[in-house]
Amino acid sequence: MSEELQVATPEQREITRLCVQAATLQMQHGLESAQVAQMTMRLGVALGMDSVECALTPNAVIVTTRINGHCLTTSRTVADKGLNMHVITEVQHIIIAAEHHIITTEMVHKRLERIKPFKYNRWLVVFMIGLSCASFAHLAGGNWTIFAITFLASAIGMFVRQEFIRYHFNPLIVFATTAFVTTLVSGLALKFNLGNNPQIALASSVLLLVPGFPLVNSLADILKGYLNMGIARWTLATVLTFGACMGIVFALNVLDISQWGN
Repeated sequence: MSEELQVATPEQREITRLCVQAATLQMQHGLESAQVAQMTMRLGVALGMDSVECALTPNAVIVTTRINGHCLTTSRTVADKGLNMHVITEVQHIIIAAEHHIITTEMVHKRLERIKPFKYNRWLVVFMIGLSCASFAHLAGGNWTIFAITFLASAIGMFVRQEFIRYHFNPLIVFATTAFVTTLVSGLALKFNLGNNPQIALASSVLLLVPGFPLVNSLADILKGYLNMGIARWTLATVLTFGACMGIVFALNVLDISQWGN
């Protein structure tokens, strides 16, 4: 490793850092593994490297660049920061601009440093989550009473989820608590027989906890040969689903509801 550092030029070291930074940003915010590796390689080649290798683990990114027979390897720890397509698309726009020689290495560095995750207003998110879950309930045959109960339950659940995430609670606790609160509210429809089909409110209100994106990414990783990443993401999605199930069951016990359906 010491010999590699001695022969590596400052330019190669800078490009290697940019490649691993781009890969880390994309991994942290939910991009599938094959795309992370491909975009990292494209960035390195666009900035003048002969080749770039990218190895991914659930907790780290390892990048190796090669130019004129000189190799340089670096790694970064990856911390999950949740799905954010804004960050992913911004990184990809920078890489495409570098490929077309619109921006230089220095400009790539500045643009990557300026990337900040875009987040919607939290109250807008609460409203839209409530509306989407309520719409599913209505499409499933629920009347306007079921629609209103589902909207209220899922909106309150999303608010609780945001608060727990804000204080950096463990994701399993976040999912379990959110499911408990959401089911506790929507379960009142079944407890007091409100609306035309109270079971619809129970089922629809917890849809905000379905880990769809991790499940899709895990399957994509497995099919594209990234077995470790796919299994890790699948395991995480399974654990989060288990947490949601615990919250639902606990809430039903508190409400003394012995069975979900008729």
